[in-house]
Formats: sequence, C-alpha cells, structure tokens
Amino acid sequence: MELWFSEPHTPNVKLSVRVDKQLYSGQSEFQRIDVFESPEFGRFLVLDGYVMLTEKDEFIYHEMIVHVPMAVHPDVKKVLVIGAGDGGVIRELTRYPEIEHIDLVEIDEQVVQVSKEFLPSTAGKLNDKRVHIHYEDGLKFVRFLENEYDLIIVDSTDPFGPGEGLFTKEFYGNCYKALKEDGIMVNQHESPFYEADATACMRAHKRIVESFPISRVYQAHIPTYPSGHWLFGFASKKYHPVHDLNAERWLARGLETRYYTPKLHEGAFCLPAYVEKLLKRVEVHG
Repeated sequence: MELWFSEPHTPNVKLSVRVDKQLYSGQSEFQRIDVFESPEFGRFLVLDGYVMLTEKDEFIYHEMIVHVPMAVHPDVKKVLVIGAGDGGVIRELTRYPEIEHIDLVEIDEQVVQVSKEFLPSTAGKLNDKRVHIHYEDGLKFVRFLENEYDLIIVDSTDPFGPGEGLFTKEFYGNCYKALKEDGIMVNQHESPFYEADATACMRAHKRIVESFPISRVYQAHIPTYPSGHWLFGFASKKYHPVHDLNAERWLARGLETRYYTPKLHEGAFCLPAYVEKLLKRVEVHG
C-alpha cells in the first residue's frame, strides 16, 4: 500500500510526498502535531496539516533567516527568537560565540518536546546554556520590553491559528521598542506567488514598513514551501541589509554553510519584478 501526505497550497494545487511511516501524531493545546518519515525529504514536521520543515531542505530557511542579519549587525550579543520550537534557528545562532544570551519564546511546549525526540538534526542545540526557553505567547512576551535585544527573529507559523498575532501592527511596533537603537528584526514573510499568500505577504510588509525606518524583503528557494519561492523581511533601525553587509568579517568566521554566502546575500535582495510591484503597492499607500 502506498502512503502519501498531501498539503493543499491553494484550492487547486497540492504538494504530495510519499511517506514510509508516521512517527508521531498528537494534539497539543494549540494544534495538531505530526512527524512523518519520507524517502525523499527524510523526516518532516507538520502542524495542523501544513509542512513546517523537512530534514532535506530546512537548512535553506534556517540559514537565510539567521546569517543574513548576523552578517550585517556588527555586534549581536542578545537575541530574541519567537516561534522556532523545532530548534533550527537556535542551531544556527549557537554557531556564533559572541552571542551571549538567546531567549526562545514558543507558545507550544509540545512542539519543542516532539522536535527534540524526532528531529535531533534541528533541535540538537536547544540545550545550549545560552538558550532560555519561555513557553508563552510571543505577542505578550514583547509587549513591555524596551531596548533589550540586538536581534529579533520571528520564525512564526502562517498568519492564521497560533501564529496570527505575530503579523499585527501592534506586534511589529512592540518588536521595534524591544530592540536596541541599532537593532534588527527578521521575519518569515510568506510566499508572493499564490494569491492568498501574496495578500498575507503584502499585509505583513505594510505593517513592518509603518513600524521601521529601514524595511527590505529578500528571497530564498525552499522546495517544500508553497510555490518554492519564499520571502523574508529585514527591518532595522539603523543598518541597511546590503550596504552594511560586512562580507569579509562574516567569511573570516569560517562558518560552513550549505546555502548562505555573502554573495548570495546581496543577490537575495534583488527581487523579481512582480514581487517588487506587490510590495510597492503597500509601500506607497502605507
């Protein structure tokens, strides 16, 4: 018997992955959590029916959401990560010895436990002594913080369900306040390709542009995400993501990456014409 997992990308498009077996299925207080084993993508984590990561392509997402801001900001010591219970963002951050403190705010403790058990390749650094895990709502966590962090990474699920509050103007405004005067915020920005995703993408961009003086969008190719074309937001109080990129300093660290390079960093901010058009629509009317 053939087993397939299918995720709808639109009412007319599905991604289907052949599955060898289901390793875990459970219902947390917030969402349904499943882990599957597949011949092509290895193990993959599914929340409420949507693929969050696969062992085969997660490195692209996690390298791009972490190394882009780390190659720009000259002195990151304290980081706030919201979401990211699978541990992939933490794994990449812990490769930087100068980072002294990482607060990980994940609403669903079960995601962390399941990831530790079934996805050690991403969750392997969650026990690093610099990492402090808070099981609470990211929106509430940042509400009263001021001038605390050099970098905030918002690795949220999609803008519905548990992740919904992480796409509001209030949330981005609070992130702005929680950052130091030269702080950077990076967030996953959805895909611009299908209509519903593009609308969510524009909405998030509009709210970030209203909250930060510097706001740019960059892209990566992630095969298992809707359309494979994925965007990230780079918002900053001071640093420009390309002009302030210090390639020499980043390369001198000797970090081995499989996707990110400083050259690719520059290119990632060169967006296709249709994406530029989408973003400009909300920038002009913002």
